[in-house]
Amino acid sequence: MNKKNNDFNVLIFKAVDYLESKLGYSQSAVYRHKKNWYRIKTFMDSHDIKCFNQDVEKQIIYNKFKDRNMRELSRQEKEFYNSVKMLSEFQITGKIRVYPHMDRKIFIFNGQIGEAITSFLNYKSIDDRLSHSSIRSYRRYLFQFFNYCCNKDVRYFTEINLAFVLFYISDMDYRKGAPVYVVISALRSFIKYAFEQKFIDVDFSDKIPKCKSVNQPKLPSTYLKEEIEKLIASVERSSAIGKRDYAIILIAAKLGLRASDIANLKFDDLHWDKSTIKINQYKTGKELTLPLLSDVGNAIIDYLKYGRKKSEESYVFLTERPPHEHFSTGNVVTHIVQRAFIRAGIDIRGRKFGSHSLRHSLGFRMLQESTILPVISEVLGHKSTESTRYYLRIDLKSMQQCMLDVPQVAVSFYIQKGGRFYE
Repeated sequence: MNKKNNDFNVLIFKAVDYLESKLGYSQSAVYRHKKNWYRIKTFMDSHDIKCFNQDVEKQIIYNKFKDRNMRELSRQEKEFYNSVKMLSEFQITGKIRVYPHMDRKIFIFNGQIGEAITSFLNYKSIDDRLSHSSIRSYRRYLFQFFNYCCNKDVRYFTEINLAFVLFYISDMDYRKGAPVYVVISALRSFIKYAFEQKFIDVDFSDKIPKCKSVNQPKLPSTYLKEEIEKLIASVERSSAIGKRDYAIILIAAKLGLRASDIANLKFDDLHWDKSTIKINQYKTGKELTLPLLSDVGNAIIDYLKYGRKKSEESYVFLTERPPHEHFSTGNVVTHIVQRAFIRAGIDIRGRKFGSHSLRHSLGFRMLQESTILPVISEVLGHKSTESTRYYLRIDLKSMQQCMLDVPQVAVSFYIQKGGRFYE
């Protein structure tokens, strides 16, 4: 392999590692970007270009898209555009931003109402720990409300009341936007926040009519005890990364911790003298104490002694490659479990196979063993047993115990009045 190909392959390898370990990209997303990067290599080979740089980036983009703007590109073309920009940025800075679609609208909030919306979004992100996708939804739908206020020349909260909000809801064209229940949910939450922050004098959020969408949730993906044992046994434990992944998978499978809590696990959370793990859950903020099972504890010790790189980090699990930092997102844990499922050869068709499936499987097994709901709620760190009831939908064994025997019907019943009615 000549030097130019080797250099470019190393660049791609490092960029792929960054997407997986730092940004927590899914395997499918990484595969698509990697495929696009090798298309760059093909272009360079055909034009006898020896080194990738910003000039090559511009040449590729012009050759591919000419003078077309982003709105004229297909989804695949936009993704290729993003891939080229990402690789160029990584070569220069050693980092990659999370690239949005290039035609995504930029939301600018200003004035009293706009600043309140910005403050509200920050609150939902930090205090309520909403996901990035939920925050994007809130931002999009509240921007529509903000624009409505601007078009009506409404600049201050003193001009916003229940009637104004109801007119807005009735004026919206839901064929071009979100379902009505999503818009109403965002508005109710924002109005309540505005009252709590004293932007408005009256909390009329509960007067905004509710519009509930009833969707039957999908059954959670679960795996049999034998499949989980096969998964655990398949993890290679001789290497440093194998020792780390083995400990992570044991924690997910036997303690049911969420991916975010495993990624954020610190040394202070491990109480060896009491054989417990005590954490504040990332999702709920609720304190959770679990037994530090012997096999889980031994796996963690094995990783700390023989696998973990020397670091001042207070987190237990670190990335394998320099600079050996803690996981930036729980997605890294999810991908570790996903890769282990694939390597183990377990049938994953029609089932999710991330770390959350191990959590579901633990709850399912506890139900099968007739564990009462409050205990399962405590182990899984749910806020209430209502969350745990979700698992009842897959507990066929317990449901069968609730079935009543149907008494036999006498033959004489069917032949009464000559049996004409049942012919």
